Amino acid sequence: MMVRELRYNQVIMAIAAEHQPGASEVSESRRQMTALLAGCGIYRLDRALISLTGRDRVRWLNGMVSNNVRDLSAGHGVYAFVLNAQGHIQGDLYTFHRGESLVLDIERSQVETLLPLLRRYIIMDKVEVEDLSGKTAVLGMAGPQCHQILRESGFEFPQLERLQLTDLNWRETPATVVRSDNPCVDNYEIWLPEATLEALWGALIEAGAVAAEAETLETFRILCGIPKVGKDIRERMLPQETGQDRALNFTKGCYIGQEIVERIRARGSVHRTFVGFEVEGAVPPAGAKVQYEGKDVGEITSVAADSLKQKRLALGFMRRELLEPGRRFSAGEATVIPVSLPFTGIFH
Repeated sequence: MMVRELRYNQVIMAIAAEHQPGASEVSESRRQMTALLAGCGIYRLDRALISLTGRDRVRWLNGMVSNNVRDLSAGHGVYAFVLNAQGHIQGDLYTFHRGESLVLDIERSQVETLLPLLRRYIIMDKVEVEDLSGKTAVLGMAGPQCHQILRESGFEFPQLERLQLTDLNWRETPATVVRSDNPCVDNYEIWLPEATLEALWGALIEAGAVAAEAETLETFRILCGIPKVGKDIRERMLPQETGQDRALNFTKGCYIGQEIVERIRARGSVHRTFVGFEVEGAVPPAGAKVQYEGKDVGEITSVAADSLKQKRLALGFMRRELLEPGRRFSAGEATVIPVSLPFTGIFH
């Protein structure tokens, strides 16, 4: 199907050049973006960690989510969707095997929706659910220098695979380092007591990390082509429409919504798919319809802030059958060109 690729090497080189010693009037957002792409950016993550204990926890959760929890080895995790019986996405989460427990890593904005939904299906199962919010803070970091910055800050641990974690002590305080699964650049989560967060933050900054703010992080997410539930992933959306195949397992057995997911796989495709857009002209707002020959054929769901200056990028959905190389579409006053995700060339 595809659409042309974007090459941003020159843009990134220009951003990096601005941050050489002697450069003047460097914007803070560009400094933060450079850290995330080429150094080490850190940020507070608004995520909830939910502990599951009890002898039925694995069997029960495996029947609730779209990926394989049953065969997880200790210290590893998976990304998954929670679906309803019609196969529509209700939310997303990470599950980690902690030995005597499972830990769900959920965006906090989804907790009020997902926890009651999950608890509703605990009937005769021996499963205990504990929200660790208020006890454990989650710090995020991204960039190719993250491992080095962590070592210089006092963390000693081996190279981790994606979605692998390790427990250790930092300054005599228990902490967990998780290697996350951003497809474009190394990134980590650090789980530690809330009272220790400020001290760790200061140590990372002293070692050379750069604090990244919300607007920069949103642009970074878009560059990486990662959809967000509630913004890009909407109510009634089907898993295969999101392009997040890593959330699905087709050999694990029964779970809620599986019949629809399997039916889509047997059919071969869905009608729309998640794509990136290069934007020319006036930037359309999120929610703008993408049109072709006067008909609505897609939608813009997220728009990047102007951190890259030369280009404006967006995320959204398009009818699959219209995605041909070089084809241009309109969105409001803008022209938009669908492109592959993640936006190729930015991270190399």
